[in-house]
Amino acid sequence: MRKKISYKLLNIATIFIVAMFFSCGNEIKDVEDFLAEKNLPIGIVKNVNLIHTDSGRIQTKLIAPVMYDFSNRKNHPYIEFPEGIEITTFDKNKDSVILLADYSISFNKTNISEVKHNVQVINPADGTKLSTNQLFWDANEHFIYTENAFRLITKSDTINGVGFESNEDLTKVNMKSVSGTVYINENN
Repeated sequence: MRKKISYKLLNIATIFIVAMFFSCGNEIKDVEDFLAEKNLPIGIVKNVNLIHTDSGRIQTKLIAPVMYDFSNRKNHPYIEFPEGIEITTFDKNKDSVILLADYSISFNKTNISEVKHNVQVINPADGTKLSTNQLFWDANEHFIYTENAFRLITKSDTINGVGFESNEDLTKVNMKSVSGTVYINENN
């Protein structure tokens, strides 16, 4: 009698396990929809070290402690870096521009990113550094902007203001509501 009961339990367990395997036939789309509905990322990556190259030349290097991939969103897919980000871009002359922030979110459809908290954009080649608490970056137009307070430090000036626009390498700048000492070269 005891053997019969153990065989029945074994048979029930086997049927249950087989049923589980066959019931896990959900399509990837169903899983993505479930994750989107629960506001869960489709992927989580830790210790991100991404290098983007073109024709063997490094163009961008991205480092982040963690990345959440929410590309399963129908209307507004995005990627989030909740623990900070460091992006270094290199031009053809191997000059670099470094972006640092404590938080970043990048929207896939618009190719616009928002970086917040302790934001710094540094151009080591010409000694320029931008500091602000929030910055938007339009990757399609290669353009950065903020309506928040900022500090721009150059080799000769320290400029404070509210509202800032520039190209990515801080060489063509438009500032609003500025204050500070600015030295002008009258020989030009």
